Amino acid sequence: MCGIVGYIGHRPCIQIVFDGLKKMEYRGYDSAGIAVLDNGQIALSKESGKIDNLKPSIAKLPQGATVGIGHTRWATHGLPTRENAHPHEAEHLALIHNGIIENYKELKLELINQGIHFRSETDTEVIAHLVSLELKRTPKPIEALQKVIKRLEGAFSVAFIVDSIPDQIFVAKQGSPLVIGLGDKEVFFGSDITAFVNYTQKAIFLQDGDIAMVKADGITLWDKTGKEFTPKITHVQWSPGSADKQGFRHYMLKEIHEQPRVVSATTQALVKDNKLDPTALGLDKIDLKKIKSVHIVACGTAYYAGMLAKYFMEPLLGLSVNVELASEFRYRDPFFFPNGETLLMAISQSGETADTLACVKHAKDKGCQIFSICNVAYSSIHRESHGSLLMFAGPEIGVASTKAFTSQVLCAYLWTLGAAQQLGRVPTVELDAALQDLKTLPLYLDQALNAEESIIELASKLYQYPNFLFIGRGMSSVIALEGALKLKEISYIHAEGYAAGELKHGPIALVDKQIPIVAIAPHDRYYEKTLSNVEEICAREGQVYGIGDDKDQRLKEICVQVIPCPSVKNPVFQAILSTVGVQFLAYHIAVKRGTDVDQPRNLAKSVTVE
Repeated sequence: MCGIVGYIGHRPCIQIVFDGLKKMEYRGYDSAGIAVLDNGQIALSKESGKIDNLKPSIAKLPQGATVGIGHTRWATHGLPTRENAHPHEAEHLALIHNGIIENYKELKLELINQGIHFRSETDTEVIAHLVSLELKRTPKPIEALQKVIKRLEGAFSVAFIVDSIPDQIFVAKQGSPLVIGLGDKEVFFGSDITAFVNYTQKAIFLQDGDIAMVKADGITLWDKTGKEFTPKITHVQWSPGSADKQGFRHYMLKEIHEQPRVVSATTQALVKDNKLDPTALGLDKIDLKKIKSVHIVACGTAYYAGMLAKYFMEPLLGLSVNVELASEFRYRDPFFFPNGETLLMAISQSGETADTLACVKHAKDKGCQIFSICNVAYSSIHRESHGSLLMFAGPEIGVASTKAFTSQVLCAYLWTLGAAQQLGRVPTVELDAALQDLKTLPLYLDQALNAEESIIELASKLYQYPNFLFIGRGMSSVIALEGALKLKEISYIHAEGYAAGELKHGPIALVDKQIPIVAIAPHDRYYEKTLSNVEEICAREGQVYGIGDDKDQRLKEICVQVIPCPSVKNPVFQAILSTVGVQFLAYHIAVKRGTDVDQPRNLAKSVTVE
């Protein structure tokens, strides 16, 4: 996940682009760079490390330039070096890219065979050379870009400048976010609106397949079919009083969109030199070899994070893992192995959840080792724990947890991988694969966020139904529970989550045309079984809305509609991606119903009473 910024207009652009990069530093800070176009010449500055490292070198760029592009990198292909930093140059152009090109190796080999010399290890440089070569055959940049895009597989937002075209920037979007801001005889663009919202409140959110020619006096857009169209302009809600929401209507919506940043921040903190950092994970505070059993205690959404953790903790650690509601656990006189042989793991966003804190104190008195995953340093649970892992979610204001859930799951997973490594239970190749997949997770989360527009339309059709069912199998059964909880919390609609295989043991009696059923159905090891359960619902005239791969024709044939969700191999990351769809569905249904999304009735963010 990277961040891109661009400007064309009447002002000097270097500081504008630099400031935009600073606002998107959450999207990556392995390296950064800026390219400007001035008097028919491209001048470029880029450095490894954080964006501030650019300050000395950008002072040498033409300060009067009014056309510029910038990039902050989250490294996926190639080390975080200056050579791999964007912008990348090819003959007559400079290009920036956010995303991942899945077929870049084949394209790179083709280019090498044509005599092209590569200066980086990135997939992005492939795009730059393809565009440069196509410009020789097709002098019109838009037509050249359209031809290149057809050859790219994966997700991307790209922007480039050409030295012989001093008054234009060319951009395209497929899978990765890109938004354009319209000012007075100036145009901005970026990976999100924070890049330019201080300058203009008029935004155009590009859709997949869109291509744009950006000029100071306006833009021209083409859709994925090549047809020119008039864009929809959104007037972003922004005032000094809403600055904390960064232009979003609610904190909850902002926090859903922050999940790629949460993953990147967590990775930066817990993975050093492509290896898990045991000290950052808190593993140095726990005697892993003594542990015979694990109890996870939590409440609400954190409890569902614990349920997900059980799926990967037991096979990776080779230990029995019990997950229980904190409000029940402390009253049932649970069995603990003596002398620190039981680990109690507490999960709490606030670190002050009363029931969870009581479990921690009880288990501590019984001689258990205590480990916690919290979002607030120096909170009560954090202080009471022998070891802890502080999340990197940042403040979560919306009462209904979103980004904290993602952070809890990810932290628990990385902690488990680190523990399994110390116990000698995870092969190096498996650990390396998980960490490599982790690098691309923010990119796939960006793609999952693209489903919002289709979910808005779906919510307008479903918001009046009084009851919902959510179903899934494996880890998706936990996401079904979380989806039902989100809908209950903020829309006040009755909703239940079930393991799909349990339908025939009772809940299927509820199925009729009047109850929407949301099926989380990724293409995983449970896929065939899940589809069979969906077929059982369809046979009883149930209306099913799937969350899965939008290229899955079998799922499309049996569902009323499919909410698109990227497919990945790692089941933990797939569960995180599936969560985005249920979060958006709950949010937009609640908005349609006019409820108080950020502060739903009867609820509080931190439950500090029993």
